Amino acid sequence: MGIVRIADALRLAQESDLDLVEVAPQARPPVAKLMDYGKYKYEAAQKARESRRNQSNTLIKEMKLRPKIDDNDYNTKKGHVLRFLRAGDKVKITIMFRGREQSRPELGLRLLQRLAEDVIEDGVIESAPKQDGRNMIMVLAPTRKKADARVEVEAAKAAKAATRAADAEAERTEAAASRAAAAEKKAAKKKRGPADNMDPDIEI
Repeated sequence: MGIVRIADALRLAQESDLDLVEVAPQARPPVAKLMDYGKYKYEAAQKARESRRNQSNTLIKEMKLRPKIDDNDYNTKKGHVLRFLRAGDKVKITIMFRGREQSRPELGLRLLQRLAEDVIEDGVIESAPKQDGRNMIMVLAPTRKKADARVEVEAAKAAKAATRAADAEAERTEAAASRAAAAEKKAAKKKRGPADNMDPDIEI
């Protein structure tokens, strides 16, 4: 509409059965819109609610390792790191040096590089390895967003539940068929007379 007097803007709003809403009070002159304010507030609340529902807070998990960790412990720790990354969380990897190990930072660096390579499909290096006192730290970030990871987890749970339900139904059907067969056999046995149960040929 361009720049108009406030009185004219109010008249336009009244004629259009709309509200005159100031949207940029700091501007010179201030900017206003003609709108249905009730509908605007409702839609804004809906958008905020949807945004909160889709928003997911990325957590930072921590995993501590020693520079001379054995393979079994390493694989266990790596499994935890993969689980965190697949859930959409960042992972802070801390290599703890003790005693003379502090003079061998290359041990920690090699271990961190090895771990980064082992989880490359699920995580990327967000913060490169750096020395922090007696520790060496690296941060891994997930390759997928937390919301996407959550959807995948929920889908996997639903599929697992469906499989369990199908298996349970199959077991119930099999049990019912078995009971029906047993009942039919019992009924057939009752129908037969004593002579029917004797062998047709006998030798005396």
